[in-house]
Amino acid sequence: MKTVSTVTEYLNQFPEKQRGYLESIRKAIKDVAPNAEEAINYGMPGYKLNGVLVYFGGFKHHCSFFPAGNSVIKKFSNELKPYKTSKGTIQFPLDSPIPITLIKKMVKERIRENELKQKAKSDNKVAAKQSK
Repeated sequence: MKTVSTVTEYLNQFPEKQRGYLESIRKAIKDVAPNAEEAINYGMPGYKLNGVLVYFGGFKHHCSFFPAGNSVIKKFSNELKPYKTSKGTIQFPLDSPIPITLIKKMVKERIRENELKQKAKSDNKVAAKQSK
């Protein structure tokens, strides 16, 4: 893979079928998190909203989805049984449809997790000021 600076450039590196899969993942993320900041990080598309949200990428025989941690993979473990998973990665094979509804649910969960982290940080700052 060559170095790219935009998600569109990244997607254009792939054969048509795989590019379509990757574009459907991108659209699912943007549908659920339209205000997320999109960028290339670690050589692949990434999204930030109140912190790191998710990443995705294309590989020779699959597309990977990286929900920025293991909590989402654990939470949706039953729905993810058909797919190969590891601590922070879910692999969707190129010979099966991409589970768009599941991806949207995972992105929503990541948004919720990030909002909770932001609230906790804010609450801690308020508590620290009050204790002074």
